[in-house]
Amino acid sequence: MFVASTISFNLKPGVSLGEATQAIDAAVAQLRMPATVRGNFSGTAQLFQKSLANEPILVAAALVAVYIVLGVLYESYIHPITILSTLPSAGVGAVLALMLFNIDFSIIALIGVILLIGIVKKNAIMMIDFALAAERNEGLSSRQAIYQASLLRFRPIMMTTMAAALGALPLAIGFGEGAELRRPLGVSIVGGLLVSQMLTLYTTPVIYLYLDRFRLWAQQRWETRRRLLRGRAPEPGE
Repeated sequence: MFVASTISFNLKPGVSLGEATQAIDAAVAQLRMPATVRGNFSGTAQLFQKSLANEPILVAAALVAVYIVLGVLYESYIHPITILSTLPSAGVGAVLALMLFNIDFSIIALIGVILLIGIVKKNAIMMIDFALAAERNEGLSSRQAIYQASLLRFRPIMMTTMAAALGALPLAIGFGEGAELRRPLGVSIVGGLLVSQMLTLYTTPVIYLYLDRFRLWAQQRWETRRRLLRGRAPEPGE
């Protein structure tokens, strides 16, 4: 029922769709069009905006699902946080790799980051699983347990990481028909694995020790409070 016009545009080489939509929004804002004139994106640009709106929800849902599964597995609220602490380094590595090769952060790259959530956290799972077993079965302190776990699980961690990185390498360096669709997936996985591998071997034991100390401190506070409540004399009327 209203007069409508469709304006099409192409992308300059080296310019992403996100940069183009931001430039168009800025130009429209400078025009200061009347309220009766309205504009919106359609086609590929509209799908791009919808995908950007859903990305935080997808990542948050993946993190919540991983936290619940790990919490049930270890019967703890603290240790899943230690495992999830490895994920920021993977995300940073994926973004840096995409920036290094001048590749846009597309939906395919986001899929690679979500895959990294499942791949990267196995480093912390290997160490924490061994450390908890050593604490419960051998009576070791948390420091001794995580130290032994870091030494004994170093080789399987390196083997699994290299296997995953080499498996994604053909996607990262591939060429030919459809290579531009597969490259963001391989680059994000390889970059995230390399950066997270270098960082998590050092950060995971430290975070494990600090969170374990926090758990013991919170447990002592809770026990002290329970003793005080049990030993408290009843007030009149109770």
